[in-house]
Amino acid sequence: MELKQVHGYPAFGKRLRRLRRSVGLKQSALADLLSVDQTTVSRWENGVQRPAPDLQRSVFKTLAPVGPNDSALKRLVVNSTECIHLVEEASHICLAYSASRARDWKTSQNALLGVSLWQFATDEIRQAEAELQDEGWWDQQMPRPKSFLTSEAVHDRIRISAGEIIWERLYLADGTPVRLVSGTRVGA
Repeated sequence: MELKQVHGYPAFGKRLRRLRRSVGLKQSALADLLSVDQTTVSRWENGVQRPAPDLQRSVFKTLAPVGPNDSALKRLVVNSTECIHLVEEASHICLAYSASRARDWKTSQNALLGVSLWQFATDEIRQAEAELQDEGWWDQQMPRPKSFLTSEAVHDRIRISAGEIIWERLYLADGTPVRLVSGTRVGA
């Protein structure tokens, strides 16, 4: 059973602007892809308007990484002994995760590839994500890592362990911002 996202992404406009610019797309080109006008994209990016959560997901899916495979980075994540995963930063679409993370999530190492993990976010993860805007995360090329604690959450497709989470921004070869997520479980 897929969870329905009832909330949009915090800082949608800034998130969209960073991703759109990173892939080298003008507002007018994105507007054409989405069948909206350039003014709408501008309003989204400036926070004047905020599309519905379903449309936000559609916008990020349209901008999903289409460039080089970045196989070396994915291989480093997949083969890491640490409990880590890599997500596309704007949409939280899962790009790769380690065997240790798969065990922690109680899933196979491929089950969540291409799935937005945002739908599984705990209240603490949502709060930390909301804090990024005030911390200037979306305005910086390389923001400082963000560290916080989260509680456990059990879903039908994933289990999130209580513990520390660390977010770090990286970039794919095509300029797409991604987030390396690492952490330690409570009692680990």
